[in-house]
Amino acid sequence: MDRRKFLASVGVGTAAAALASPAIAQDKRQWKMVTAWPKNLPGPGVAAQTLADRITTLSGGRIEVKLFPAGELVPGRGVFDAVSEGTAELYHAVPAYWGSKSKGILLFGSQPFGLRADEQFGWLYHGGGQALYDEMYGRFGIKPFLCGNSGPQWGGWFRNDINSAEDLKGLKFRTTGLASEMAAKLGMAAEAMSGPAMFQALQTGALDAGEFIGPWTDSALGYHQVAKNYYWPGVGEPSSAEECGVNAEAYAELPDDLKQVVSLACESLYNPVWTEYTTKHALALKKLVADEGVQVKMFPEDVITAMGKAAAEVIDELRQDDDELVKRIAESFVAYRDSVGSYMVYADNGQMNARAAVMGY
Repeated sequence: MDRRKFLASVGVGTAAAALASPAIAQDKRQWKMVTAWPKNLPGPGVAAQTLADRITTLSGGRIEVKLFPAGELVPGRGVFDAVSEGTAELYHAVPAYWGSKSKGILLFGSQPFGLRADEQFGWLYHGGGQALYDEMYGRFGIKPFLCGNSGPQWGGWFRNDINSAEDLKGLKFRTTGLASEMAAKLGMAAEAMSGPAMFQALQTGALDAGEFIGPWTDSALGYHQVAKNYYWPGVGEPSSAEECGVNAEAYAELPDDLKQVVSLACESLYNPVWTEYTTKHALALKKLVADEGVQVKMFPEDVITAMGKAAAEVIDELRQDDDELVKRIAESFVAYRDSVGSYMVYADNGQMNARAAVMGY
């Protein structure tokens, strides 16, 4: 029953009802979420809508989040500035898009030969990463949260075979974040563009190759129609974290319980988003191979070695950056990577290698 009607029906005076109404209105907020994705794009577009709905539901409607996909309110690459400036209250995107703000930001999303999805979450929540994440984004008036992960991304769609590291030189290649810097050191012309724009560029020959996410999302965008060679492993992005950025002033104005709602809505989606990607990537890859004639190919050993050397140079440059905060972020990342990575030799990596030896996968 409507609360006002209930109060009136039990004989409470109209003055009491009038006082109750403003109190309810004052406790409700209408927030705009802008995203870097087309609406309901399999993977990130779906995850963005899920997050908007979850905040609305968990808050009991006290925060009503309306989603605006890329291009509807602001361009996809404009969502960071829109939230920083207060045009919208929150965005859904990936840190890999904000390297022009600071290269230190890029480490929070993905790193060449870097952290897996579980390790990325572990660094932020148990290795001191979140405090650095907050400090960096605080420069721009944004409170950041991780809210998902694509898991291992792929090496990319190539129009022609790659037989050696020499074949990479001069290729026009779509990628983002620190993977772009790794690609540039290999002699590639790295270009950042949206997922739909990548399809058009591959189709026209403006790109020779490109990577976006993985089989589930990539098949929805149709890359297999214009490039049949699908290379792995995606060492440029062993995982790619998705993030929610909230306008810092809007977040600070929330009562403590609603701050927890936003935080927990993001945190609670990390594993469901990650595992959905894993599940649907596996199914989509089978269809791409069986129904679309996609050729799954592994990068040659000398290509992976060259990528590893380039990646080490990229990380070393961050550790020597002129910005003291960037250096602290890079040192924190390296310390966590090396600590957990040395353990994984015996734990997850050891078990997966044993399974592959026995089961073949």
